[in-house]
Amino acid sequence: MLRRRSDLPFDHDATAAFLPAMIAMMVFLATLALSGALVLDNLLDRWNRDIKGTLTVQVVHPDAANAKAVAARVEKTIRLIEETPGVLRARALSEGELAALIEPWLGSSDLIADLPLPSLIDVTVGDAPPPDLVALSERLRKEVPGASVDDHRIWLSRVIRLADGLEMLARSVMALVALAAAVAVVYATRAGLAIHRSSIEILHLVGARDGYIARQYALRALWLGSQGAAIGFGLAAPVLLGLGAMAKTLQGGLLAEVSFGSAHWVVLGLVPVLAALLAMTAAFLTVLRTLARML
Repeated sequence: MLRRRSDLPFDHDATAAFLPAMIAMMVFLATLALSGALVLDNLLDRWNRDIKGTLTVQVVHPDAANAKAVAARVEKTIRLIEETPGVLRARALSEGELAALIEPWLGSSDLIADLPLPSLIDVTVGDAPPPDLVALSERLRKEVPGASVDDHRIWLSRVIRLADGLEMLARSVMALVALAAAVAVVYATRAGLAIHRSSIEILHLVGARDGYIARQYALRALWLGSQGAAIGFGLAAPVLLGLGAMAKTLQGGLLAEVSFGSAHWVVLGLVPVLAALLAMTAAFLTVLRTLARML
């Protein structure tokens, strides 16, 4: 349907090679930029889900070899935390959970077992009212020397600001790529109009309207744009799969869930479709505007 017979000699048009190549490059860049924005959204959602409403209390034990003393200090710390208004519950992490947290960084469970690790207490807090962390820190410092409060929201807010900036950059790249693609289609269409000016004048003489001619160019741009978009997306997909495979090999839990789901691939699959529709729309409007001034 896209390649139906045209009244214009498009087969010898130089734009038949230029336009698909431009659209392919634009779709490639736009797909990578959009995938970067999706990765940032995934990471931020994961961090918010895992960290929101929680904080960690670390208890360093001066006499780590005395198991009873260690257990008593942890129980006292938990009791002080739970007495703080705004705290919902507090739970000490087991040795297995501590080892699971540290093993991705050190890589050896035997080495972890020999380390004098502090105790970590996972604290769940409420939103209304939130606990007074300054008062809690001061109380723990006085009654349990070596205990400190780690509020994840401090560094998370900094990471979110950085991620928001990077996401805005990715969206700006996508907007610039779309603008560049539209400009390329406009200039290619104008070049085609100049090449086929005599044929267009003949069509006007036999009664063809500007809309009819514009549809000829729009369908041509849709066909060429679809070709270029498919090539660009076909080049971008293996790159994304390769990056996802490399990210899975990284240890530490930070990038372990970078891979895309089916919903993300559906969103990325819209890029070539929108690129082809953009090429068609830009060509149609360019022809109408140019013919109104040309003839």
